Amino acid sequence: MLSRFLSGAALLLRGFGFWGRRPGVMLLGLIPAAIVFAIVLAALVALGIQLPAIVEWATPFAERWDAFWTVSLRIAIAAVTFAGAVLLAAVTFTAVTLAVGDPFYERIWRAVEIELGGDVPDRGAGFWRAAADAAALIALGVVAALVVGLIGFVPVVGAFVAPVLGVVLSGWLLARELTARAFEARGITSADRKAVLRGQRARMLGFGVATQLCFMVPLGAVIAMPAAVAGSTMLARAALDASHPQAGSGPTPPSA
Repeated sequence: MLSRFLSGAALLLRGFGFWGRRPGVMLLGLIPAAIVFAIVLAALVALGIQLPAIVEWATPFAERWDAFWTVSLRIAIAAVTFAGAVLLAAVTFTAVTLAVGDPFYERIWRAVEIELGGDVPDRGAGFWRAAADAAALIALGVVAALVVGLIGFVPVVGAFVAPVLGVVLSGWLLARELTARAFEARGITSADRKAVLRGQRARMLGFGVATQLCFMVPLGAVIAMPAAVAGSTMLARAALDASHPQAGSGPTPPSA
């Protein structure tokens, strides 16, 4: 389990390695990521500025408490709310960036597919499919943010469990969305995709968590996005090759 988790994280590193082989294609992937990142960051900054006033407005009942408990409650609510917002922001960033930058990321996807060999679909899933996937991913992100927020209020352990769970959930959602292109371009349905990925869950999680951790570094989301697209293509192809070893879809990339 651990080795497969680490091999998934290593696929993100292999995605970064694609910069050395196709720098022009990877450079294009920075454009939509930078634009969406600026918008998402501005929204988070605005929330951070307004959050104390929002929390104070939402907790008028705490005014009658001792000052220590009033401040403690409001800090806890603000921290949990912002943690949930960051989780949602990461998912939203990925979803919107993939939809807006579909032509750019299709070039990265195709370049990786060609390098891996085997049958390569004539075209990707297209903008409208990417937009529909983005909406679904954002909806799942909202649910995940609510779950993390509720767990954050659990006494003692909530403050520690919520951030870890947030990284895990958002990482899984990121991996799910990033690997979708290779499946959708081949006309593989959602149900069939689950069957293909059934034996790749630890690797998926490793790749997703590594990607999410990169996204949490300042400007990391912009820099890591092209590598995440490349690495997720390798992950999807590895899953396809493992599920159809006789199909000749190309060599399974080494687990690094």
